[in-house]
This record gives sequence, C-alpha cells and structure tokens, in this order.
Amino acid sequence: MNSADQVLARTFAGASNPSRIGVEAAVRAVVESADLALRDAGLERSVISAVGAGLAGTAKADMKERMGRALQECFPRAAITVLTDLDAALAAAGEGPAIILVAGTGSAAFGRNADGEIARSGGYGPSSSDQGSAYDIGRRAIAAAVRERVGESDSVLGREILAQLGCAEWDVVQHRARTMPDEIFPPIFPVVAAAADAGDAAAKEILLRASLDLVALVGDVAGQLHLSDKEFLLVRIGGTMGRSRFFDAHIDAELKKVAPNAQIGKLRVSPAEAAALIAKESDAG
Repeated sequence: MNSADQVLARTFAGASNPSRIGVEAAVRAVVESADLALRDAGLERSVISAVGAGLAGTAKADMKERMGRALQECFPRAAITVLTDLDAALAAAGEGPAIILVAGTGSAAFGRNADGEIARSGGYGPSSSDQGSAYDIGRRAIAAAVRERVGESDSVLGREILAQLGCAEWDVVQHRARTMPDEIFPPIFPVVAAAADAGDAAAKEILLRASLDLVALVGDVAGQLHLSDKEFLLVRIGGTMGRSRFFDAHIDAELKKVAPNAQIGKLRVSPAEAAALIAKESDAG
C-alpha cells in the first residue's frame, strides 16, 4: 500500500500464528509474504515506513511484544504495529455495529456495538475453545470414523480421511494427531465438507454440530453487546466458509435465529488492508 492508500500488490504465505507455530516461523511467514508483495510492486524493504501485522495468536501482550520485536529486526526502518486477526477483521468491517465470525483452523466471534464497546467469544486455542473450527471438525471426524469401523472395514468417510492424510492405519493417524495435531485435524475439513454435500450422514452430523457451535459464539457476542434484536453487519470469514453448501446453509439458518435483524455481508476491505491502514495511522500519529 502506498501513501495514497492504494494497494500495490497482494500476496499470500503460510501459517503465521505464533502461538501455534512459534515466533520464528510466524515471522518468517510474514516476511515471506511481505517480500513477495515488494517484489511484485518493484520495491525494496528499505522504503517501507510502516508494517501492520494482523495475526492470530497475538492477543496476549507478551506474544504481541515478541512478534513486534522480531518484525522490527526484519524491518528496522519501519514502525511496527501488531494486532490480532480479530482486531484487523473488525476494522475491515468499517464503522458502526458489527460482529465478525471467524471459522478457520480456529474459531471466534468478535464484535462492536454503536457505543464502540467490544466483545469477544472464543479464539483461545483448541485446549479451551475453537469449537466448530476446522481443527474441531477434523477431530470429530476422526473419532466418528474410528467408531464406525466394523472389524477391519472403514466407512466411506473413514477411507476418505485416510486417503487425505496419506495413511493406511488408524494407529498412525492417532499417533500423529497426538504429536502434531495441527497437521492432522484441520486438513480433514475439505473431506468432511465434500462428504456432507454428497449426503454422507456422519459428515452432515459433524457439520451440523459445528454450525451450532459457531453460531453460539455469535449469540454470545450479540448478547454481551445488546445486539441480539438490533440491526448490525454480520460477516463470516475464514477457511471453512464457502466450502460446503450444507455447512453454509445451516450456519446462515441458525444465525437468523440468534440475530434476526443482522445483515449478513462482506468486509469493506481485507483484514490485511485494514492492518496496513492502522499501521499507517499509528506511524503518522
């Protein structure tokens, strides 16, 4: 983004949640994405005056500080602003009351009312939250597939999960799930999504439960902000959205029950653009 707020390049890199993959790996992903954008725009790092990083896993002050210091080493001439992915998404919604439902590897709802009050539900990691997320859906799918085994015979969903993970035995899957869960559970979501759309009963049940869990997050935030019967912008974002007709339809139907006057819509700009604009404003201030 240049000084006139025009986007010069858009790029993508890998995971960047420092609470899941560590600060070093997260910084590497951010820098890789920035370098790709700079290359596409024909610019050098030295011209960057401000860096805005909207990252999951940075809600705690110490993690935000660690990421800020590490990014400062990579961009020594730039003013660094680290904010959570939820903060960036809410800023991207523009002004006015809004609730953002995030459903990707993790899950959370984050909102603001007309008085500027902020509320959050979920988004604290798989050990205590992330219900309805790709991680949670993958975990439930493996459990269901193992339960449905008859002797040595797997269900259709079970066979598809094994194929997706490149494994032949459930013992291997379960061992990897214990030692590297982020590499096992979230990648199963596309299999469950496709199976549900094809009519698989087990997959549909998993996604139905996930939709209820996600909508409960929105209901919690709406209640905290006294928005349950008010008009506000409601935005669904994250890697599980738009991947399954069945899942999307059930989420939208349940959202109408907890927030009947909400207007389901889109962000005004991307969270990355919002983070960049916040960083520019902080640098100017």
